[in-house]
Amino acid sequence: MNHVSQVSSEYNPSHPAELQLLKKGDERAWHQLIENYQDRMLTYLFRLEGNYEDALDLTQEVFFRAWKGIGTFKDGEPFLPWLYQIARNTQIEKHRRKSHPQFSMEEAAEEVGFEVTSHLLSPVVQAESAQNAERVQEALLTLPEDYREAVVLRFVEEMSYEEIATIQGVAVGTAKSRVFRAKEMLAQALKGLVE
Repeated sequence: MNHVSQVSSEYNPSHPAELQLLKKGDERAWHQLIENYQDRMLTYLFRLEGNYEDALDLTQEVFFRAWKGIGTFKDGEPFLPWLYQIARNTQIEKHRRKSHPQFSMEEAAEEVGFEVTSHLLSPVVQAESAQNAERVQEALLTLPEDYREAVVLRFVEEMSYEEIATIQGVAVGTAKSRVFRAKEMLAQALKGLVE
């Protein structure tokens, strides 16, 4: 899926004017941010989770956390890696807090006044057949989490190795190694799928 076409080339949340609106809590600016990035976050989290409903819940939580934490965003930094870092941390924390109270979407919607909805017809890339998409997703879920995330960021989210390294908090060489190893593992898991 080519996400570049989904994000307006004119919209840049890192731009000082946009950033100030976001930091002031401007509702229209937040709706614009969500509109431009919700499908991208949903696809990323779906690929990590393997469950559409969980990915949708996490996507909503990511934007809620971004809204709460926008003050920590440093002016002049690229916005997207910051948002992906929130998504990554949210997904990791989900697995840590299984026995703790869950995030309440109703509470967030009341506090913030907006909600993330999905415009995707399907959480998988449209060009993939349903059967192949299921096999690819199953194969992705067999990968260790760091490798799965690296390959999703590289090939689904089309990020550079530098961005992957920033999001994962590792050296660029480690990011490259994880992507390479994940590709090998996926090829092995999908052997026979493509003939």
